[in-house]
Amino acid sequence: MKKLNFAFIAAIMLSIVFTACNKDEQQTGMVKLSITDAPIDTDGITGVYVTFTEIQYHKSGDSWSSFSDFEGPRTINLLDLTRGETDLLGTLELEAGTYTQLRFMLDAPERGQGAAANPGCYLEFEDGSTQPLFVPSGAQSGYKGVGTFTVPANGVVEVTADFDVRKSVVKAGASGKYILKPTIRLIVDNQSGAIDGYVSPMPQDAQIVIYAYENGTYQEGEAAEPAEEQIRFPNAVSSDLADLDGYYHIAFLAPTQYDLVVAVNVNDEFSEVLGIVEGVDVQSNMTITVDIDLDAFSAE
Repeated sequence: MKKLNFAFIAAIMLSIVFTACNKDEQQTGMVKLSITDAPIDTDGITGVYVTFTEIQYHKSGDSWSSFSDFEGPRTINLLDLTRGETDLLGTLELEAGTYTQLRFMLDAPERGQGAAANPGCYLEFEDGSTQPLFVPSGAQSGYKGVGTFTVPANGVVEVTADFDVRKSVVKAGASGKYILKPTIRLIVDNQSGAIDGYVSPMPQDAQIVIYAYENGTYQEGEAAEPAEEQIRFPNAVSSDLADLDGYYHIAFLAPTQYDLVVAVNVNDEFSEVLGIVEGVDVQSNMTITVDIDLDAFSAE
């Protein structure tokens, strides 16, 4: 009888341990996923509308899976989301752990498939006209957002996807069609910082654009005429177009040192690089103010 009782108790203990371990393996948390954008600075584009139909996640060793609790489709004008503005895509459940990429599925017409009727991704211009925003052939498998974030068990991590329209929207050579080739960064909100300030004196009939580069990474060749379907300043982390008062704001930057490449556009077209402000130290949860004196560049 004693042997029977011992075996019975041991079986119960094993069952409890197994159940606890199994529950621990399946602990979940939430990712509060938002989207933001860096502005486009050419072609008189006033709206970049993108429709998200599905969001997928990927964990090391696993295949891609869809968030079942994402409520799509969602159409967003990305140009409403500059200078730190965001739009919440959803508060989504994930197994606790570390992730390095998400994938965004878009309702966009595929390039080469004829005219697009009522596309989910399109551009709007100053005169009120619109044009479809095509995706390269075969790109309907989605667009990856890259960046590391950790979902805590029974907790929440806030992550922002920076769509960066300046890099993502390009014109396709002679056809004049616009193509969507997104470059998406994933940033953990409480680990990011920002740079803002004023540019002076502001030139008349011209635009000032500030590009943020990780310290020492800018190459002069990036300002040259780009190849077809490519862009200038491709390695900039982010950018902003100074407003009429000279104010600029570059948000969601990882904590490190940055160089600010200051360029001028005339008639919505790049003209020249005016100068570089080096060694701007960005820290988490802080905005550092860097005022830019254009006359100082002329004196160098």
